[in-house]
Amino acid sequence: MNEETSRENAGQGTGEPFELSLQLRWSDMDALGHVNNARIVTLMEEARLRWSRPDAHTGRFEFGLVVASLQVDYLRPVLYRPEILIRVGAVRIGTKSFTVRHAGYVDGQPVFDGTTVMVPLAVDRVSSRALSKPERGWLESSMMQP
Repeated sequence: MNEETSRENAGQGTGEPFELSLQLRWSDMDALGHVNNARIVTLMEEARLRWSRPDAHTGRFEFGLVVASLQVDYLRPVLYRPEILIRVGAVRIGTKSFTVRHAGYVDGQPVFDGTTVMVPLAVDRVSSRALSKPERGWLESSMMQP
């Protein structure tokens, strides 16, 4: 998938939401000519992964993250177009989980709003663990309005 990287570095510890334009494909449409609801969830995942990806220097989420809960409010149909803008940021930080907000926009209008509760994995890649101090600091710097 191609993407415009207009502000792809925002939200990675900068105190502002991560913002990413993702390209839509013709095959993303459903029988009604709208972007399929399952594809919206995939776009949320793509944006969230780009936002939370660890880099070799941070040690952030080194054993991975899992989705514990996912909610999406579809605000209006998304008709096929070349791209969609998605903003991502933390909205809640717990001890062993955090909540991510994903807001999608087309032509400046909100089209979906979703949240995902994420849980960091321990070294066994199965058990949950508490967020580390650096992870918590990064999440705090990536907060977004709920």
